[in-house]
Amino acid sequence: MQTLQEYKCPCCGGAIAFDSTLQKMKCPYCDTEFEMETLRSYDDGLQNAQDEMQWETAAGEQWKDGETDGLRSYICNSCGGEIVGDESTAATSCPFCGNPVVMMGQLSGALKPDVVIPFKLDKKAAKEGLLKHLSGKRLVPKVFKDENHIDEIKGVYVPFWLFDTDADAQVRYRTTRLRVWSDSNYDYTETSHFLVRRGGSIGFEHVPVDGSTKMADDLMESIEPYDFSEAVDFQTAYLAGFFADKYDVTAEQSIERANERVKRSAEEAFASTVQGYDTVTTESSHIQLSNGRAKYALYPVWLLTTAWNGNKYTFAMNGQTGKFVGDLPVDKSAAAKWTLGLSAAFSVVTYGVVNLLHALGVM
Repeated sequence: MQTLQEYKCPCCGGAIAFDSTLQKMKCPYCDTEFEMETLRSYDDGLQNAQDEMQWETAAGEQWKDGETDGLRSYICNSCGGEIVGDESTAATSCPFCGNPVVMMGQLSGALKPDVVIPFKLDKKAAKEGLLKHLSGKRLVPKVFKDENHIDEIKGVYVPFWLFDTDADAQVRYRTTRLRVWSDSNYDYTETSHFLVRRGGSIGFEHVPVDGSTKMADDLMESIEPYDFSEAVDFQTAYLAGFFADKYDVTAEQSIERANERVKRSAEEAFASTVQGYDTVTTESSHIQLSNGRAKYALYPVWLLTTAWNGNKYTFAMNGQTGKFVGDLPVDKSAAAKWTLGLSAAFSVVTYGVVNLLHALGVM
């Protein structure tokens, strides 16, 4: 896991941080702005069955001597989450569960990321995203919508393994085509069944698999996609002012999930070429990968963890695009009223239909 290195402002000596709006480093004390290239010297100074799916997973690189100076590893005694902060952080709270974390010591045993996508959206945008996510949700308890009830929102760089590969696929689909007609006595449906084969090559780039067990895979997949064209070579300066999660799932351990995503995407891509049928179902597929390789990247995520009625709720927002996801609690009283109202409306409609049928002499 990697995170922020503290940088001092050359003008006033205050701690400077990355401003996602300006895409520059900025001193909050004297408002001086710095281009990222200007600070590069900081880093320089710190110096399954039949499928054949093999990967080269030499992602990331070792930290150079002195490059992790000022970085400290922290661990949450509640959920076991491990994050990185600077050496001046004496105490903080876990961005995953909100409980206190304690300093464990110097960062060690972790790879340095290859690339990072910097935060483009700030905390204000994350709060606005949450309010938009809550708006119109009539079954959400009112107290849950109270902004004063929200815990602190934190920007976290989440570790991802990005897989590139070329795939040769042979896929077989079962398809059907329906023909419906009627005569004066009956309605007819004819179902014709077909076996369709597709084969070819398809390339994949930057297939993401999050490298943290603390981050639910479905949650991270829900805030995709990220625009990789905005990825830059990793510099610790980008992490200033944010947390960074330390990966606890290696590239090798992520291969199975990468295989699943590549296989599913390949099947869907070829299925999109099977047209003119009413149903298309994958019957079998064989996929062979070549030129497989991985990169280690950090992706920006705004996390909100809040508790209500003894339960914890986690929300996530893509720190680059603003896509917002998260489960919401349900007000049982409001849900009961809504269900009762729906039942009443259905009863009224049913009563009206029955009366109409009686009037027409059908019943």
